[in-house]
Amino acid sequence: MTEALVTELATALRTRGAQMATAESCTGGLIAGACTDIAGSSDWFERGFVSYSNQAKTEMLGVDAALIDAHGAVSEAVALAMARGAVAHSRARCSVAVTGVAGPGGGSAAKPVGTVWFGWCIDGHADAECRRFDGDRAAVRQQTVEHALQGLLRRLG
Repeated sequence: MTEALVTELATALRTRGAQMATAESCTGGLIAGACTDIAGSSDWFERGFVSYSNQAKTEMLGVDAALIDAHGAVSEAVALAMARGAVAHSRARCSVAVTGVAGPGGGSAAKPVGTVWFGWCIDGHADAECRRFDGDRAAVRQQTVEHALQGLLRRLG
């Protein structure tokens, strides 16, 4: 399923003459990896940021540390800032960002394991969405990759 999604996304980006970037926390580069598994991805994939720590989110993507302190790394505000930061710190016009709790630990009552915030930014317009996925760490991460790619594809229309 992921390869078909990436192929469809590649076509959409090529049609627009656009490139994308990723800003990944809980997936640790899996979205970028899925994109670059496809031959010719350098036409439409510009770069990926793996910003696993809060410090990396601040240093690499320009996410305000006060925003992380106020809302937590797994939040709408941070996902949006990551998505915007990926575009601002690259030559891409489009981005997807993910920040979540993949498990098996790290969850809380407010943000249980499987909670993932997504941010997308296309030509300066950013939006976010929260999802909760079931399964072990690998399952949560794989579902996150697929939802991130599907979301970008939908937004590219």
